[in-house]
Amino acid sequence: MKPKKLTALANLVGTVILTTSLSACSLQPVSTQPAIDTDAQAQNRVMINDRQVVTLPTPAELGYSIHASQLISAQWRSQQDGANKGAKQQQQLPVQLEVKNNSLQLAGFSSWGTRILTLSYQDQRIDASVLTGLETTLPQPEQVLFNLMLTLWPVSSWQPQLAPIGWQLTESHLVRRLINAQGETVVEIQYQTKPYLNGDIIFNHKQLGYQITIKTLNYQSSPEPAAASKANKAGTTPNELNQ
Repeated sequence: MKPKKLTALANLVGTVILTTSLSACSLQPVSTQPAIDTDAQAQNRVMINDRQVVTLPTPAELGYSIHASQLISAQWRSQQDGANKGAKQQQQLPVQLEVKNNSLQLAGFSSWGTRILTLSYQDQRIDASVLTGLETTLPQPEQVLFNLMLTLWPVSSWQPQLAPIGWQLTESHLVRRLINAQGETVVEIQYQTKPYLNGDIIFNHKQLGYQITIKTLNYQSSPEPAAASKANKAGTTPNELNQ
């Protein structure tokens, strides 16, 4: 059986190919209301499996402002029947990420430079627009955002969100693990160095069988006022916050 989320991931990176014929189309808004909670005050809640929902940390909990250009490469095994079943598939998606104060902006582009996805997260609300014709092929924007925040946001910002459902996020020796209530590793994230954006980041979804490599091409960051004050009291430098 082909996992739904794996299919969605393949569709996301596959849009890079489709946009060559859709470059003249416009961006259209996409509803991002969570399937189990339509309260406007709970639109930052996302499904992390078929039964569990979790509230995302706020953008401000990242602890610093950032503007980054990244290249996301996804790898998965083909699930289609035929001679190529099981063959390794790979696609790339250039993205730009900006986090400032309590606002997050994410844009995805085709290899030709056409913007195919725009996502914003602020005031407990997620809004997204996608290129016309791709609305049914993209994964839920909340899931894209969840993977991103799980990779970059401090472990401490996730613990209060995961504890109510018995999940946890651990980190040791440049490796993060998302562990479910049964003690199974759902996601493993490997970093090359600190600050994390100075090296490649490898995101492995153990249960769905796909891998994402995040390569940061360039970035600028600065501590938020509250984070800078905390760093001064602790005797750390601004760069040490970028972890």
